[in-house]
Amino acid sequence: MFAITVYAAEAAESGLAPQPDPGAMFWQTIMMFGMIFAVFYFLLIRPQQKQRKKHEERVNQLKKGDKVITSGGIHGSIIGMKDDIAVVKIAENVKIEIQKSSISTILSDEQKT
Repeated sequence: MFAITVYAAEAAESGLAPQPDPGAMFWQTIMMFGMIFAVFYFLLIRPQQKQRKKHEERVNQLKKGDKVITSGGIHGSIIGMKDDIAVVKIAENVKIEIQKSSISTILSDEQKT
């Protein structure tokens, strides 16, 4: 083991050891970072974008009578829609206007009961 280390050190001093090509190392580094970005994109970014897009579509398809939960935790049902505002009934004779973007959950038929 020691002999290999001594031989490698002597070869490096005498200039016989192969020197890495700086251009090749640069492209290897770029490729490595590209692959890391691709992994992050397909494992983290893309699924989150798909989920956000699906949620936005569901919010845009809301209609009167749908049960929702806001990001603040308020439970209610939709009684009216304006451009970017939803009118939500949260109790008897209590209506609030909220931004559509603050709707975090749209309850399905099974969850409404």
